[in-house]
Amino acid sequence: MDLDFTDVETDFQTEVRAFLDGLFPAKSPYRETAADKARWRAALLERSWAAFRWPVRFGGPDWTPAQKFIWERETTARNLPPQLGGMGMGMLAPILFAYGTEDQQARFLPDIIADRTIWCQGYSEPEAGSDLASLRTRAERRGDVYVVDGGKIWTSGAHHADWMFCLTRTQTEVKPQVGITFLLIDMRSPGVNVIPIISLDGQHRFNRVTFDAVEVPVANRIGEEGQGWTYAKGLLTHERTGQAFVSMSLRMLGQIRQAASEIPYGDSTLMRDPGFAGRLALAEIELKALEMTEMRTLWEVAAGDAPGAQSSLLKLKGTEIVQRVTEFFVEIAGDYAIPWLPEIIHPGTEVKAVGPDWAQVETLRYFEARSASIAGGTDEVQRNIISKHVLKL
Repeated sequence: MDLDFTDVETDFQTEVRAFLDGLFPAKSPYRETAADKARWRAALLERSWAAFRWPVRFGGPDWTPAQKFIWERETTARNLPPQLGGMGMGMLAPILFAYGTEDQQARFLPDIIADRTIWCQGYSEPEAGSDLASLRTRAERRGDVYVVDGGKIWTSGAHHADWMFCLTRTQTEVKPQVGITFLLIDMRSPGVNVIPIISLDGQHRFNRVTFDAVEVPVANRIGEEGQGWTYAKGLLTHERTGQAFVSMSLRMLGQIRQAASEIPYGDSTLMRDPGFAGRLALAEIELKALEMTEMRTLWEVAAGDAPGAQSSLLKLKGTEIVQRVTEFFVEIAGDYAIPWLPEIIHPGTEVKAVGPDWAQVETLRYFEARSASIAGGTDEVQRNIISKHVLKL
């Protein structure tokens, strides 16, 4: 297995860097402003790079796994969002490619690629958590519609979403995994209620969503009734492979080294403290091992294999490392991490930072990273998958 880039891949990396340099040079980097977001969207759509994971027949560039890896690495290093469209782009679209009807593909994919529709994911439930086989949200078919009752929890972005791709139970007198059906639900439907969950950092990302006799057309069902478990498993393996957070952690480690080299510590700087430097080096070693594992997974995918249970290993270790990396920022900030001003991250704010400009932003990131142990499947679920399918216990 050769983990080095080929000449073609190296040329592609050079092309990507030139494209990014021309769009957002070092003197004018990307910012989270409406103008920069619009500029980024237009540039990606012009090159058909907005849906970088999609095949050509659906409007994507049909990149190889190595090209996708390079794109994510280069864009993340510059604090650019690698793709548009959120969950619709990276999570629902592959399901539509594989199991959607031509009418469903024509109806939903153009709005996803143009970033006109926001999607959320309806998987976890209050009584089931990440154990999807135990979900209880009921969908009863009545003629041309399903009537949905129940609820979901930890639903990221539901308060902004136009649509939800949702797992529902349509059968109870069968094996739990068999009676699950994959539905697309319009969030504006009567009976849909979104209840905010405010997280530890004071932000509103998560929600509880309840369904009270919500009518969903049968035409919004993906694939066959009762086969949603199969579709969801495929989606989750790809989602968890993308949750190794390697590119983001690499960028943050570079920022940590710079910040620690500027913070006084005794007669020198924090970066010269052996204890701190040793712990940082250990994190870098573990991240490098994770990066190699991610590249091996990409090599296997390029050879035609699915990521499978190995995606759980990437997700679990990636979560541990990104949480540890955010802890370094809080340690470096010291007392400046205490004045908690969540509003400082909003564009156009007039709130002044206390201490280094990065202190408040990274403290918020530290709080946000705690949720990574739950999002996309809890750490406990990932360990169960690894023990069952990887270690064969």
